[in-house]
Amino acid sequence: MRLKVNDTTYHVEVCGEGFPFLLLHGFTGDSSTWTPFCPVWGTHSKLIIPDIIGHGKTDSPEDTNCYQMESAAKDLIFLLDQLDIEKIDLLGYSMGGRLALTLAILYPERVRKLILESASPGLKTNEERVLRRMKDEELANFINDRGIVSFVDYWETIPLFSTMSRLPNSIKQSIREQRLSNKTKGLANSLIGMGTGAQVSWWGKLDLLSSEVLLLTGEKDEKFCKIAENMVENMQKASWIVINDCGHAIHVEQKEKFGTIVSDFLSK
Repeated sequence: MRLKVNDTTYHVEVCGEGFPFLLLHGFTGDSSTWTPFCPVWGTHSKLIIPDIIGHGKTDSPEDTNCYQMESAAKDLIFLLDQLDIEKIDLLGYSMGGRLALTLAILYPERVRKLILESASPGLKTNEERVLRRMKDEELANFINDRGIVSFVDYWETIPLFSTMSRLPNSIKQSIREQRLSNKTKGLANSLIGMGTGAQVSWWGKLDLLSSEVLLLTGEKDEKFCKIAENMVENMQKASWIVINDCGHAIHVEQKEKFGTIVSDFLSK
């Protein structure tokens, strides 16, 4: 499905029946991140699965302001309005988790339940954000200068994804092909506009969330386990589950367990 928001055309997959469930992929991902879960989650939820701006088959605008978290969240609200969907359950992974949290904070009346997989509220201090912006801009320049293949070669080797080296070659190849299907401009602009350094900090707003929240982290992802531990202490109605024997990409490394945890949380 193609839906236009202002000057940006979004690619959106819709499947299943039930309460609307918006799913947001991570950086370099697309809607296919979540298609393996359609047979199960689609039995209890209507899945709304967009390619986030700059990714997949969605447009990659030149203006990096279009990629800012607040702008991207507003786009998603417009998409839901076009689909006549008022309230949703919401799941976001990594970058998509930061976008999901942004949407839930800015539009709390639209979110019933929120699931954050390996996600953060951003960086706490301006000094941290300045340093991260510099790194994000360097990486964006690398993408523009060297191209998508060189970037994906690099991205596959970063410590954040080290535990994925144990996956079967067929799965690793499928993920690689999906990453390579992205556009150079889209990924570079996403880093500049939607990167952790560009994002405002939501740490001071976590206690305002009224929806029920589930935080998921992999036990081998120490950085995001520490972040989740701090987040859950600052939220009204949050729970946190650590999934054994996996790292950042729980939905890939522990697919069945992840799918069951999500279904159980939504059915409570």
